[in-house]
Amino acid sequence: MGTASTGTVRMMEAVARIRIELRDLEPKIWRRVDVPLSSTMEALHHVIQASFRWQDYHWYEFAVGDRIYGVPTDDDVLSDRKTYKASALRLKTLAERGVDRFLYVYDFGDDWRHDVIVEEVRDGDEDGEYPAFVDGARRCPPEDVGGTHGFTEFLEAMLDVSHEEHARMLEWCGGAFDPEDIDEQEIRQVLGIYATRRRGPLASHRSGKRGVSRNR
Repeated sequence: MGTASTGTVRMMEAVARIRIELRDLEPKIWRRVDVPLSSTMEALHHVIQASFRWQDYHWYEFAVGDRIYGVPTDDDVLSDRKTYKASALRLKTLAERGVDRFLYVYDFGDDWRHDVIVEEVRDGDEDGEYPAFVDGARRCPPEDVGGTHGFTEFLEAMLDVSHEEHARMLEWCGGAFDPEDIDEQEIRQVLGIYATRRRGPLASHRSGKRGVSRNR
């Protein structure tokens, strides 16, 4: 008489393959990640921060259609511009609505705008851990460098040892800056931590620290 298997069957979860491109800079700075479809926009914010190696020093928002999602503040109550909670919207809802492209803005001072493109929705690998880094190109700008114009000037100084600002920028940056090095090992390590936390009883997507300043 045969015996029933006692092995645990692991269910596959739906994931979105997402490409994130930083606007207004050439060559293009971009990342591709696999993110659980159950993730909130707040969780996606943390994934983008980790993938680009932003430091989460500033506030953020997603522009989805005619709605803004982020962290509502008292300022929003006093204005005509309503901000909805990013923690209240899931990627699954956007997929059901057929939304496959939206905008992510980080640091309202430097105004880093990212195009977020959902390339496909599929079942994740049976042994996969998500979120997961797929690929990408070029290092993102340092925090508080001064937007796209400031970053262009920063690169000119950093990559030319004879530039009059080279030594000052080197000190400000804290060392050499390789525009081709995206620090893939660090990205995979941080996203791996997020994936591990998702396996916990609360399936928490609240990894990372919240920005402490908001520039408008």
